[in-house]
Amino acid sequence: MPRFALLVCLLALLPGCGREPAPAPAEAMPATAAIANDTPAGQRIEADVRTLADPRMEGRFTGSAGYARAAEHIATRFAQIGLEPAGDDGGWQQRVPLLRASVEREGARLEVERGGRRIALRPFEQFLPLPDFAAPRSEVTAPAVFVGQAIDAPELDHDDFHGVDLRGRIAVAFGGAPARFPGTQAAHYGSLRSKVEAVAARGAIALVLVHTAADEAGTPWARTRERGLQPAMRLRGDDGRAFDDGPPLRAMAVVSAAAADLVFADGPRTAAELANAARAGTATPFALPGTLTLASRTRIDTLEGQNVVGRLPGRDPALAGESIVHTAHLDHLGPSADGEGIHHGALDNALGVAIMLEAAHELAHNGRLPRRSTVFAAVTGEEQGLLGATWLARRPPPAVGRAVANLNIDMPILTAPTRDIVAIGVEHSSLKHAVERAAAEVGVALSPDPFPEEATFVRSDQYAFVRAGVPALYLDAGVASASAGQDPRVAATWFLRNCYHRPCDNVDLPIQYGDAARLARVSAAITRLVGDDDAPPRWNDGDVFGTRFAASRRDDE
Repeated sequence: MPRFALLVCLLALLPGCGREPAPAPAEAMPATAAIANDTPAGQRIEADVRTLADPRMEGRFTGSAGYARAAEHIATRFAQIGLEPAGDDGGWQQRVPLLRASVEREGARLEVERGGRRIALRPFEQFLPLPDFAAPRSEVTAPAVFVGQAIDAPELDHDDFHGVDLRGRIAVAFGGAPARFPGTQAAHYGSLRSKVEAVAARGAIALVLVHTAADEAGTPWARTRERGLQPAMRLRGDDGRAFDDGPPLRAMAVVSAAAADLVFADGPRTAAELANAARAGTATPFALPGTLTLASRTRIDTLEGQNVVGRLPGRDPALAGESIVHTAHLDHLGPSADGEGIHHGALDNALGVAIMLEAAHELAHNGRLPRRSTVFAAVTGEEQGLLGATWLARRPPPAVGRAVANLNIDMPILTAPTRDIVAIGVEHSSLKHAVERAAAEVGVALSPDPFPEEATFVRSDQYAFVRAGVPALYLDAGVASASAGQDPRVAATWFLRNCYHRPCDNVDLPIQYGDAARLARVSAAITRLVGDDDAPPRWNDGDVFGTRFAASRRDDE
C-alpha cells in the first residue's frame, strides 16, 4: 500500500496496518469530471458505500455499536444476494475474541545503568512503552545486547545474531531491514512481529526498538506517541491469553530518535553510526555494558469482535469443500479523538466491502456457480493488525471449508477514471494466470504494482492468509488514466496527503463507481477461473512465501 510508515505499523504489532503518509497541508482536490453512475452494479456499490460510511455507523471502530450496525447491513446484503450463512453455529457472524490493552502513564520506566551512572529516559517524551497483553505490570532489569535490526534471513545471507547470546537479556535493535533486501522480504523482516519472534526464540526477555532520524522524517515522534497512547488490540485464545503470540517477551519499548544516543551511551559507536551500519547490512552485534531496566503498567480488558461470513456453495461435490475466500475489512477508526469528527472510511474500506458485495452478486446471478465454493468475509480489526482475517484464516468456521486462495480488496483509491487494475502479489503464485485471463475477459488492462518499494503484499488482510500458507492476491485500483487531465496517481497522492485516516474520507469524494463495478467483475472472473480449475492454486517453486509458510498449511490440514 503506498506511503506506509513502518513504525506506526509496528505499534499495531503486525506487519501491516494501513497507509500512513507524512502530514501535509490541505490542498485543492485535483479536478475530476462527474461521471454518471447509471449502471445497476455501480448503483449497488454506491448505495453500500453510502450506508457504510454514514454517520450512523460512527466510523465502524472494532467492537463498537457502529461496527455492529455495519455488520448487520452486511448480513442483510449477503442474504439478499443469496449467500448462505457461513459464520459460527449456522449464522452470519464469526465471533472474534479480542484483548484490548492501554498503556498507563504511571509506572513507565526505561533506565540505563552504565559506567557508574543511571540515565532515566522520560516516558512518552523520550520513549514509549508498548502494551503488555500478558500482565498489568511488568518490570525487567538485565544486560542488553545490540542486534542490528534483529533479522536472521539465511536466504539473503544475513544474520544479526551471529556470535551473541540473548538468553535472559534485553535485545536492542533498529526497525526496518537492510537497504539491499527486496521489498517483500524487507517488509516481512522489518515488521515488529518478525523481530519479536526472532529475539524471543533466542531467549531474549525484552526488546527495545530505537528510532532513527529517517524513521521520524516519515512519521514524527509526536504521531507515534499519539498512536501509542491509544488502546491496542490482539486476538484472544481459548486460554484467555493473546492468540498466536509466539514466545513471550516481558517488556517492549520504542525510543525516540532524539534519545537514541542515551541507549548507546559510553558505547563504541553513536546511534547514527550503528543505524547506518544496520541499513548497510554491516552491523555487528555486541553486548552493551551495564544493564537496562524496563517497566510498564497496562490496563487490559476483553471485548468481542465479529467477522460477517457468507458462502456460495460449489456446484461440484468433489470440490465444494475447497473455497476461494474473498475478504475486505469492514472496520475503520471511529470518532476522531481530537474532536474533528467521525472517520467515515468511505474509501478505507467501505468501497472495498461494497466491491466485494458486488462480486458476490455477479457470481450468484450471472452464470453457473464455480465448482469450488466461494466465501465472502467482511472482517474486523484490520486497523488493529489484521485481527479478523487472522482469526478467519486460522480458525475458519466449518462452512468455510479448506481455503485454497484469498482475494482481498482494501482501500482502492478510485477517485479518477482509470482503464486498468492492479493485482498485487501475482508474481508469487499460479494465481497470475487466472488474473491475466480474467482481465482479458473483462477488457481491462493489468498494470504492475506501481509502488513495489512499499511491499503492499504483506500489509493488508491477504497477509493473514499468506502466513497460513494460502496463495493470495490484493486487488487494487488502477493507475492508467482514462480521461485527459485526470491522473489517478495525482488523485491518489492527494487523498493520501489530505484525507487518509481523516474525517474527509467520506462519500463527497469523486468515487468512480463504474471503475469499482469493473473491479468487481474482474474479481468474479478470477473466482470462476480458479473455482473451475482441476488443481488448486499453488505457490511458485522457490517462492519466499511458499517456502516460509508451507509448514503452516500442513499444520492446519
